[in-house]
Amino acid sequence: MSENIHELSEDELARLIGNAQKSLRDRQIAKRKQIVAQIKELAASIGYSAELTDISPGQASGSTRKGIKVAIKYRDPDNPRHQWTGRGMQPTWLRELLGQGRSLDEFSVA
Repeated sequence: MSENIHELSEDELARLIGNAQKSLRDRQIAKRKQIVAQIKELAASIGYSAELTDISPGQASGSTRKGIKVAIKYRDPDNPRHQWTGRGMQPTWLRELLGQGRSLDEFSVA
């Protein structure tokens, strides 16, 4: 089969890849449906009902904090574009100003 793949045009390869991806998705969906049916059957066998409405891929629980904006805590009064949330490493502009003997409280927003 690998020799045949090398002889295919780009369009034929793209079509082959698309068909393979669709086939894989279809198999995964069928497998999920089969597993859901087994879960429901097992639950019923011990007197429970399992209501699994949607178990689409990508629903794994992850961090719910992803993408949450954090309020600015420090800002350079001379250049308002220089800001820092107080998380992570101190930015260069702040380290330089603190190195000049200034206090962190001078740059506090609130």
